[in-house]
Amino acid sequence: MMKRKEFLKYLAALSGLSITGCGWKLGNVKAQANITGQRDQLYLFTWTQYTDDKELLKTFTAQTGIKLLADLYESNDIMLAKMLAGGGGAYSVIYPSDYKVQEMIDKGLLSEIQRDRLVGVENLFPQFQNPSYDPNNRYSIPFTWGTTGFIYNSEVLTIPPSDWEYLWKNRDRLNRKMTLLNDTREVFGAVLKMLGYSYNSTNESEIKQAYEKLQELKPSLAGFDTDAWRNKILSGDSLIAMCYSGDAIKIMKEYPKFKYIIPQNGTSLWTDTLVISKTAPNPDGAYAWINYLLQPEVSAQLTINLSLATPNQASFDLLPKKYQTNTSLFPDEEILNKCERISPLGDTDEVYERYWTQLTSA
Repeated sequence: MMKRKEFLKYLAALSGLSITGCGWKLGNVKAQANITGQRDQLYLFTWTQYTDDKELLKTFTAQTGIKLLADLYESNDIMLAKMLAGGGGAYSVIYPSDYKVQEMIDKGLLSEIQRDRLVGVENLFPQFQNPSYDPNNRYSIPFTWGTTGFIYNSEVLTIPPSDWEYLWKNRDRLNRKMTLLNDTREVFGAVLKMLGYSYNSTNESEIKQAYEKLQELKPSLAGFDTDAWRNKILSGDSLIAMCYSGDAIKIMKEYPKFKYIIPQNGTSLWTDTLVISKTAPNPDGAYAWINYLLQPEVSAQLTINLSLATPNQASFDLLPKKYQTNTSLFPDEEILNKCERISPLGDTDEVYERYWTQLTSA
């Protein structure tokens, strides 16, 4: 049913000096063959932006002797489709978003976490100790969290966007210079929120209304993408893009003319997690990697280097004040109260997929 961009068939060797900046140089990443899952190798299935910190990866390899390799994906749907098709047997650690964790549990894809093998999990903020998507973190460990919103060029768009309606109100000016994520639930959820409904609506009439609004906007869109918008907005081919907060903050650090905003209507609040595949060929390596990332110093460095909001209280306490007070990274409570987590919707997911297919294939 799913119409998606072609799966990113690249594997990055993330060990020693051969590590590449995967999130930014996908064209240079070469495919690897004959994955073996040896004990001195750990294969990750992860988002493109989570493998860019070379020094931390090298340190892990130096400390453990385990070489890290990664297969990259740009959406939860792509990840899950590969796992369900039997293509995930080589991976020990996967990085699903919160709402996909429950689905992966239901489909028997995950191993239950052995809590006695974890070090530092008690340092998580209280709200991440017992999340609704995975009570008591039985199958997943929070890795990072954030919001979904807009990155825009403030030198051109001098009046900043304030809500999702901005795209519709300014579609003539923004014609072919705006993009939405290549993500069914995020895109439909944003429009549902704009219409005054829940991000997690199960009402087909409401979902259809969102589809019709998206059909109005589609001729003015440059496309649906989760990664390619970076080059478009940096080159000036795009002026505004729906994106994840961490991706936007990374660009803003280098190019201050770009700004990130959370729509006033509210948006999604997401957590990306670490899970261990039921078929993990190297579970010992998986626990070593999770424990490494749970170290306060490591998690804090990831926040600084990769603009990833840490769910770790001890890590947050180590951050310089400018990071702790960065509301793009750590939004105010007032904004968070308007946000919703994306929830698995059972059979209603098929309704979303049907309308998404119509939207993206027409």
